[in-house]
Amino acid sequence: MKTRLLTLLFAICFSTSFAQLKLADKFFKGYGYVKAIELYEIAVKDGDSSMHVLTRLGDAYYNNTNTEKSSYWYGLAVDKYEDKLDSEYIYKYIQSLISTKQYDKAEVWANKLKERQDSGTEGKTYIQDDFNIYKITGEIDERNLVELINVDFNSEKSDFGSFVKDNTLYYASSRDESSKVYDWNKEPFLDVYQINVDRTNKSLSFDNSSKVPGSRINSQYHESSIAITNDGKTMYFTRDNLVTKKRLGYDKKGTTHLELYKATLNDNNEWGDLEILPFNSREYSTAHPALSPDNKQLYFSSDREGGLGESDLYVVDINDDGTYSAPRNLGDKVNTPGRDTFPFIAKDGTLYYSSDGFINYGLLDIYKSNIINDENAQSVNLGEPFNSSFDDFAYNFDSDTKEGYLSSNREGGKGSDDIYAFNTYFCEQTITGVVRDDRTNEVIPEATVKLIDEDGKILKEYTTDVDGKYIFENLLCNKTYTVLGTKPDFKDDQKTVATSDENEKVNVADLKLIPLIVDNQIVINPIFFDFDKWNIRTDAQFELENIVDVMRKHPTMVIKIESHTDSRGGERYNMRLSDRRAKSTRDYIISRGIEADRIESAIGYGESQLLNRCSNGVKCSKEEHQLNRRSYFYILKE
Repeated sequence: MKTRLLTLLFAICFSTSFAQLKLADKFFKGYGYVKAIELYEIAVKDGDSSMHVLTRLGDAYYNNTNTEKSSYWYGLAVDKYEDKLDSEYIYKYIQSLISTKQYDKAEVWANKLKERQDSGTEGKTYIQDDFNIYKITGEIDERNLVELINVDFNSEKSDFGSFVKDNTLYYASSRDESSKVYDWNKEPFLDVYQINVDRTNKSLSFDNSSKVPGSRINSQYHESSIAITNDGKTMYFTRDNLVTKKRLGYDKKGTTHLELYKATLNDNNEWGDLEILPFNSREYSTAHPALSPDNKQLYFSSDREGGLGESDLYVVDINDDGTYSAPRNLGDKVNTPGRDTFPFIAKDGTLYYSSDGFINYGLLDIYKSNIINDENAQSVNLGEPFNSSFDDFAYNFDSDTKEGYLSSNREGGKGSDDIYAFNTYFCEQTITGVVRDDRTNEVIPEATVKLIDEDGKILKEYTTDVDGKYIFENLLCNKTYTVLGTKPDFKDDQKTVATSDENEKVNVADLKLIPLIVDNQIVINPIFFDFDKWNIRTDAQFELENIVDVMRKHPTMVIKIESHTDSRGGERYNMRLSDRRAKSTRDYIISRGIEADRIESAIGYGESQLLNRCSNGVKCSKEEHQLNRRSYFYILKE
């Protein structure tokens, strides 16, 4: 007897747990992550630590952008089921760890995942051969379609450091074979060149390369990295420390450093009137000038004392009288213990520069920062294809023409350093719509609309305005999104939107939320029971969660439940069956944490209150009989 009782209790518990998981899965698949998390965590408390439950909890938190929680649940899953677990979960675990700055643990699991790939059992590559922590979390902006082009004027020597003014591109090159040879790389010393840029038919071509005019600009030693003012009359450039045009200056240790110079364009369109800037020194290098968009600040790189690393970025103010303020270090949001160099300021105030002081793709990488507009802004790696495992530097970008240049010594070039041109094509679209009440068609302000990607991850949220409107801008082309509208006391609505390859297209996806409270009732979809049964099925549980949500939102609300059947079957039997169904409905709501005294009654009325002609003996369709099988949830107190 005892054994039978234990078996029966086990069967009941297993059945309840299984039904609960099915319900959790149903909410998960409908992007109801908060409700799914609640149900999965109840399952864990009840002793279910299956791979399905742990990974679903990880996914639910991950998709809801809570990486602290997702790393916890993925961590339990990988520790318990590492050999059985799909690599996708390990990869998301690594991403969650990095997001929460658990870098050491992330690297351990990244190496394990790489070993798994190398064994040949994986069909998908998650970890590349040149893996590093930044690369796995670097956001690749797929709106920005970029192809780097090795420009045809590159030589077999070093060419780098582009600056564009009007239709002229300035750069540094060691191509002049008649120049003195620099012992360090056995190439001629660098000179500053210029070349005409032709943008005919949206394609770039270059012609007539020559050294910049002006006999005093290029010396027998290094010149490079220029910046020209908006009016085109003043040039800042980098040069070796010279005592005379033919003789280098040295510090106490015998090292020659770099200095910044200023030159002026004369009436003959030649650069002259050279002036060495006052914040140079023979004891350290000052190099690679960049001007702010209004030309009131000059940025540069220097290894002077007091910096944070091998070289830092600095700025000086250019005063109206032509003098300069004392140099200011840009701080630790930009500068690192490594080399921070080659600054460039775009027209929108974005700072671009190169650094090897972050965890990056390798050697110098190109970064961007909004530090000029926001002192707390972080530096962001530009990712591929701008960066490689080699040196990538001297980034220059025109936001008007979408044309840019960078320099790199990556594989496949013509010389030791090459210049690469690129043109960015942005393809992005908008999804917008209005959220309305499905019953009255009135707009619903303060509804929450979530933007969800193909993997179920919530990307953005928007609260509708007074006109019920929402908008998601700057979305990727050729992607599938889901917009999900929610508001307390309403049923959710969602629409799927597939963006095309048409740039700036506006996709309209209006949403209609069904009110749950209508007059004195909580109205949900019909609750279905199996024939001759009164246990609550998963689809019924899914609907009853709406009752639970409303009652949680209104903690003083009191309801009563009525259950009705159709006329098929005996009247007394239908009365008992409907009463059992009403009470099992009540019991489910109470099991979800609603106090029992908030449900005044749960009564079955059998077939005594039919809504149509389908009484005993009347031939009716299934649909007509279905109309009579219903439950009511009357609000007695709010």
